[in-house]
Amino acid sequence: MEDHDTGAGASAVGMSGASPTESAGPSAGRFSRRAGAHARHADNQGENQKGKTRKRRKRRRGRKVFARDENGAIPLSVPAASHPPQPAAAMPQPPVSSVPRRPQQELPVFAALDLGTNNCRLLVAVPGRHGQFRVIDAFSRIVRLGEGLSASGRLGQAAMDRAVEALKICGEKLRNRKIRKARLIATEACRSAENGVEFLERVQREAGLKLEIIDRQTEARLAVSGCGSLVERDTRGVVLFDIGGGSSEIALIDLTRGQRSPRLANHIVSWTSLPVGVVSLAERFGGRTVTRETFTAMVDDVAVRLKAFDGRDRLAHVLASPQFHLLGTSGTVTTLAGVHLDLERYDRRRVDGLWMDRQSVDRMVEKLIGWDFQQRVANPCIGADRADLVLAGCAILEAIRGVWPSERLRVADRGLREGILSELMADDGAWRRA
Repeated sequence: MEDHDTGAGASAVGMSGASPTESAGPSAGRFSRRAGAHARHADNQGENQKGKTRKRRKRRRGRKVFARDENGAIPLSVPAASHPPQPAAAMPQPPVSSVPRRPQQELPVFAALDLGTNNCRLLVAVPGRHGQFRVIDAFSRIVRLGEGLSASGRLGQAAMDRAVEALKICGEKLRNRKIRKARLIATEACRSAENGVEFLERVQREAGLKLEIIDRQTEARLAVSGCGSLVERDTRGVVLFDIGGGSSEIALIDLTRGQRSPRLANHIVSWTSLPVGVVSLAERFGGRTVTRETFTAMVDDVAVRLKAFDGRDRLAHVLASPQFHLLGTSGTVTTLAGVHLDLERYDRRRVDGLWMDRQSVDRMVEKLIGWDFQQRVANPCIGADRADLVLAGCAILEAIRGVWPSERLRVADRGLREGILSELMADDGAWRRA
């Protein structure tokens, strides 16, 4: 399945049309050169012609036109009728045509690639307003690189072939652009597989891309960095979670201490990475046919892992506050949001940033548990590629909600790639220059 991200077609990023001052410049020059001739010509005309000239003067009187000098546009008021306009030769400014137009500054291009257990994703973007960027190209494909990994401990041949083909497309996209900085990462599948490093050597040979395997702490930090704009100013605490294919990252963010940093990741007080994700959990418990008993067993499995997380109580002082909430960034929560909105087709613009209350999440989980495999396939926000994984993701979500109960869940259709881009642009000073 291939899913090109929203915004990928924004080819006009960083471009703008002519400004009002630019379009007014040539007409201002023509008016200044011809003003004296028009006045002299009006004195020699008959009565009817004088009336026309007078109307023309009234329309022009008091207007501002613009001529351009070396330092930009300067306003020039049109002379009143009682002061005859000077001929163009007396104007100190050079003719507009003699001033070269400055070329528009080219925006730097940044890229982020995330090869996960289930997906291969690429984003290419340019900096926008401070802390923001605009996507100019994107690519996403479900490759299931971690298929069978939990049983064999190795990446399978078919899975590696699918991933390499997707990465070849990403490589072509990157080589066709002048990239200022890029970061290409691989996560849990390559991190835990016996042949993970060997596979990345193949990727470098065949796709021309050199990927780095990041550790779990870096993965958790990047997930937080990618969601900074979804945490509002009055928020006191957040539990951010990223339910992946082979692992699930959880970060506890405390915003009650000291001044808030522009980088949300600076407020992480505790984090963990569970070695379980939607692919690995579904392979162990089954994903096509999931009974209530099976679902409960999956929730319990994850809950046991969370109990071993020593830092899980670091936000105990804000859990009861209305300014505390959960923030989920993964296919599980975006799928729940799409089902909740009853979308006929998944729409990132409606899902990203959506708030869901506790009752709404409960209803959606119950609805999915009640659907059989074919009903999940038929839903446009799930489809055949996620139908056997979505309930495993819901089980992980329920275990997280059991440890950190919250009245509100915010949905993020963003994650590691956005975090990479934010850090690359901040470190490069792209927003300061802009």
